[in-house]
Amino acid sequence: MGKAVTRKEAEQMLENALEIGARMLISGAEISRVEDSIFRICTAYGSERTEVFSITYTIVATISSKNFGIITQSRRIHGSAFNLQELKYLNNLSRKVCANLPDMDEVRKDLKQIHELPKYTNRQSMLIYALISSAFTLFFGGSVLDAAVSAVIGVMIKIVEIPLKNMNMNRFLVSCLCSLAAGALAVLAARTGMPCSSDKISIGNVMILIPGLMFTNCIREMISDNFLSGLTRFGEAVLLSLSIALGFAAASCL
Repeated sequence: MGKAVTRKEAEQMLENALEIGARMLISGAEISRVEDSIFRICTAYGSERTEVFSITYTIVATISSKNFGIITQSRRIHGSAFNLQELKYLNNLSRKVCANLPDMDEVRKDLKQIHELPKYTNRQSMLIYALISSAFTLFFGGSVLDAAVSAVIGVMIKIVEIPLKNMNMNRFLVSCLCSLAAGALAVLAARTGMPCSSDKISIGNVMILIPGLMFTNCIREMISDNFLSGLTRFGEAVLLSLSIALGFAAASCL
């Protein structure tokens, strides 16, 4: 049996539950996890019937009880910023809420603390891009020189990406321009006379840009019978991949 709450408390609870679900979805959670978390939180706080519907960009939830009647709220999801660390803390928070039934002010405080968790700086991201690029270049048969050039281009990809994202540019266009820059730099490096392979360098760089987690989530959605969300994520991943391919294809024509 859930905790008995007033209508005002139920509205605040549902608002917090939707905030947790929205942040989970943005951070890379699958639809079934988001819906289940919201359902469990609402049930713990006394909802006798909870209906949650979520797709990639929208969450709608309706709760009902003799104590507070029927309440419906929705949340529009804007964009995505995959963050598995934040997702882990949001998962822990949802479990804590269901187990301890804290008041809503405490839940909001916890959400604020999670939102303020330290994130990778631009310099750290550049280092990560360099490591990913060089490692995959070596993995696919590139030389040490290829890996070194790929690492430098990985840093340049991040430098190009930062202002584009700050301008809130369409992410398909961002992917296309970043891949164009990466491909052009790989071609230029090969034309300087250095004994390096533009193909091997580009293979390492493309691994930064491909939407791997998005492809993984779309398969998980379909396996969980969330075909609408799965197809939406699949279409998005395909379009991103085509944008990346277009950028590298344009660079190869230089």
